[in-house]
Amino acid sequence: MKNKNYPNLDRINSPNDLKELDDRQLKDLAEEIRQYILEVISQTGGHLAAGLGTVELSISLHYVFNAPIDKIIWDVGHQCYPHKILTGRKDKMLTIRKYKGISGFLKIDESDYDAFGAGHSSTSISAALGMAIARDAKKENHKIISVIGDGGITAGMSYEALCHAGYLQKDMLVVLNDNEMSISPNVGAMNKYLTKILSGKTLSTIKQKGDEFLSEKSPIKKIIKKIKDNAQNILSPGHLFEEIGFSYYGPIDGHDIISLNKVLSNLKNKVGPILLHVITKKGKGYKVAEQDPIKYHGVTPFNITTGASEKPKSPRNLTYTNVFSKWITDAASKDASFVAITPAMREGSGLVEFEEQFPDRFFDVGIAEQHSVTLAAGLAMGGLKPIVAIYSTFLQRAFDQLVHDVNLQNLDVMFAIDRAGLVGADGETHHGIYDISFMRILPKIVLMTPSNEQELILMLNTGLHYKGPVAVRYPRGNTGSSDINMTDKDIPIGKSILINKGEKIAILVFGPLLNDVIEISNKLSLTLVDMRFAKPIDKERIDELAQTHQHLITIEDNVISGGAGSSINEYLVEKGYEINITNFGVPDRTVSHGSQSELYAEIGLDKKSLEFRINEIYNHNSKNKKIAE
Repeated sequence: MKNKNYPNLDRINSPNDLKELDDRQLKDLAEEIRQYILEVISQTGGHLAAGLGTVELSISLHYVFNAPIDKIIWDVGHQCYPHKILTGRKDKMLTIRKYKGISGFLKIDESDYDAFGAGHSSTSISAALGMAIARDAKKENHKIISVIGDGGITAGMSYEALCHAGYLQKDMLVVLNDNEMSISPNVGAMNKYLTKILSGKTLSTIKQKGDEFLSEKSPIKKIIKKIKDNAQNILSPGHLFEEIGFSYYGPIDGHDIISLNKVLSNLKNKVGPILLHVITKKGKGYKVAEQDPIKYHGVTPFNITTGASEKPKSPRNLTYTNVFSKWITDAASKDASFVAITPAMREGSGLVEFEEQFPDRFFDVGIAEQHSVTLAAGLAMGGLKPIVAIYSTFLQRAFDQLVHDVNLQNLDVMFAIDRAGLVGADGETHHGIYDISFMRILPKIVLMTPSNEQELILMLNTGLHYKGPVAVRYPRGNTGSSDINMTDKDIPIGKSILINKGEKIAILVFGPLLNDVIEISNKLSLTLVDMRFAKPIDKERIDELAQTHQHLITIEDNVISGGAGSSINEYLVEKGYEINITNFGVPDRTVSHGSQSELYAEIGLDKKSLEFRINEIYNHNSKNKKIAE
């Protein structure tokens, strides 16, 4: 996007072009990039506040280092927009997160400058260490830099990597981008250690009193100086990192590009593991984002002047997350037996109101999915009923804890699994398309798949009342209703619902794709069943259908491999039924980013495609019948 307001940015087609700019031009470039991000993201939507906070840091890293030979590894990727702009993709920014456009995260097949893929948190230090070991093994000579936020570094995986790196003493630089704000407010002792000590009274008082005593007339000057220096060292943020083998530098102002350049240049050729602590402001340069970085973490198209969403204010349907939020708050007011846990997704999982009303029953554990699941197991062992509100894609990170700590012990833990199915613009790192496959193999779990908002309420009630491991998975997006009927009713475990009684062909649906095939089932007089449970499946219903129909079709928004349809295939084989079956679901390939409707159309799971595919099976069966006759 060429624009007379971007004289410096228009000169940048690769990081090498940065080296042609002087200090003044680099500062001007930072402001141009901020304005450019605002201009683009106000039109496209996307992650905003994090990228605004890393503009100077991105410029400085590319100014000092020699990417892509030097490897710059960004954690998560929310803050990567300035990096993309500087590495030859500024003219593609209007396609970001759009179908067939560039990703909102880091992708190694999108650019050589994306040194490692990102989407989930706290992976960059591990990846950087692995790349450093490989570099040295191959006797190569390049720099490796990991950039991680204060939220990401609170996760256990980051500390595993830091400890290993400190032990191996490989040459690598970790840049801690400290903006004191991840998606949800950071939690935990480490966050308090990093953020409060800088502004706390203890350290400043020690420094002040030490200076008062250290006058030339003081006879105890040397003693007090030692006390002051040691106290400052113990209380400084770098003490922990120094203890595990890192050389610590900082904290420094992450928006002072000249100082950043000098510090990074000085650190560039130092040996061993180094940590540079950089203080930035999320939403920097855009006042409304600075004031509310959580709201402007991820945005839809908005008015730059007011910050208001451009979406019309007409009545909106509830999202499935809204329904869960209303349910858990209502249920908590009637039932004091449960607590809620989330791994750093308070807002995304709909738990803000719950925390406000029941703070003693709410636990945000930070970016620690493994801990969240085993914490739930411990709570269950202690006699409470924990509900873990977690995205499908993030539950993958705690699979062993799900298997070993919850399922094998048959503990009373409920999982409210949000963002099941294809999530849209966040793409392949965030699609929730594997959870049925990895959960249905567990022998004791109950797994429910609601087809609408009212079914979600009934299933959440069922999960709350059930004694044992249980999960309810539901998608991102609207329910089709602007209101819900709150009820305390539940449903019998493992029982499906007959939606339409037809003949010849039966369609068995797991989840909300049911609503896309009601019309075609009525039109062709096909049997339609809402299976409700991916585990246990309704075997009595399958027995009946296998004996009265010619063909079964299963539909789900999970991968076909090992999914709910596969469980029906297995049962049919076990029982020796000779009946045709076709499984519709997510194919065995990576599905990229775009709108949900575009992605479902691409893989043949939108309404139009489902009708066409079902018609094909119907016509094929009708043709075969005529031939037989």
